[in-house]
Amino acid sequence: MASSNRRQRELAAARAQRRQTRLQAAAGKQARNQRYGRIAVALGLLIGFLLVWNKPWDAKPTSATPQVSATPSTMPTSQSTPTSPANSSPSVNPTAPTMPPAATAYQPRPGRFATMTLALEQGSVAIELDNRAPRTLESMAKLSAKDFFNGTACHRLTNSGIFVLQCGDPKGNGTGGPGYTIPDENLPSPANGLLSTTGGAVYPRGIVAMANSGPNTNGSQFFLVYKDSPLPPNYTVWGRVTSGLDVIDRIAAAGISGGSPDGRPNLPVVIKATSVK
Repeated sequence: MASSNRRQRELAAARAQRRQTRLQAAAGKQARNQRYGRIAVALGLLIGFLLVWNKPWDAKPTSATPQVSATPSTMPTSQSTPTSPANSSPSVNPTAPTMPPAATAYQPRPGRFATMTLALEQGSVAIELDNRAPRTLESMAKLSAKDFFNGTACHRLTNSGIFVLQCGDPKGNGTGGPGYTIPDENLPSPANGLLSTTGGAVYPRGIVAMANSGPNTNGSQFFLVYKDSPLPPNYTVWGRVTSGLDVIDRIAAAGISGGSPDGRPNLPVVIKATSVK
């Protein structure tokens, strides 16, 4: 009888041991599942954060604006060219082709904007606007409406090789701009009468064009040509002076600081106000 009771106790102990083993195995499996679950949640949160941060669905194409090289000596200084005007004398090829007759008869194309007026301390300059440079005109109109040019100096005058008065820099030293760039428009060509069929680039007296530091880098700086000037066909033409060239002539006649052929005008030139209609 004692032997039978001992056997039953052993069987009961064995069953209890197996039950305990199963319980421990189940608990271990549950713990592993919980751990894996926490890892999965953490990975999910990390992936979600990376997706939101990088916004692959909102990717935009890389800008196609070409890289520009250093400013040539014949190029009017621009918002991204920190060289001093006094040290940037033009180096014009003395054998540059003469102007084709059509250049002096350049006519802007009418459009949404008709005229821009510059009120200088020395007098008023009226510019007939050319619709073949629509993005440039839109920018100039917006800047004018915001009084961007008010109080800015025309910081550069040249009187040898090329003959321009350069304005539109809020810093007044050739390095300022509006904080954005505009692509080139209405470059000289035989079609608009500013480029001869043999390739001679022409910017005749009265032309108004954008200064730049390379292709598609136009900002707010522009130059007014007061005497026929041979230049590369690289500058957006956006208008022609219809009145006030005599004002620019007086500024040019007063000379350049230090007697340089390229630098700050002796006669301080400040734009008091502008308007576009």
